[in-house]
Amino acid sequence: MPELQRLRADHAPALLAFERENRAWFARTISDRGDAYFADFPARHRALLTYQDEGTDHFHVLVADDATTILGRFNLMDITDGQAELGFRMAESATGRGLATEAARTVCHLAATAYALTSLRAQANLDNLASHTVLTRTGFTATEQTVLRNGTAGRRYVKELAGPEEGAAGAIGAAGL
Repeated sequence: MPELQRLRADHAPALLAFERENRAWFARTISDRGDAYFADFPARHRALLTYQDEGTDHFHVLVADDATTILGRFNLMDITDGQAELGFRMAESATGRGLATEAARTVCHLAATAYALTSLRAQANLDNLASHTVLTRTGFTATEQTVLRNGTAGRRYVKELAGPEEGAAGAIGAAGL
């Protein structure tokens, strides 16, 4: 069973491989990170760990059964006043099996219990049906249709968290959190 893990320094090689291997797949529904992201990846990874240590963000990776392959990323970003933005992406090879939904449920549970957050926001491009499905299945409510940061049409979502009793963590285990 895949396992959700809090981002660590030793995830860097597998995370970079995940981003490279799925770059074209991601670019179909979200804006491309650009070549600079890959060139500057070591510094970027260190910066993410610093943000996490400071408590402004919480980053997670979904690790395959082989304990080395990353199947997805699930991040709580821009934490302010008990609120955060949920962002996620899955490897093309890991889609269609419910893993994103289960990992998102686990992150929502962690947001309420481990990180004491009270609400989450998310957004998805209008043509990214898989992300809309994950968000609605995990209890997010669609709000307004808008233009997103990448200049494409999208929809915003919100989820109020119930506190420590916020839903079960789901079938995805969470380790190192």
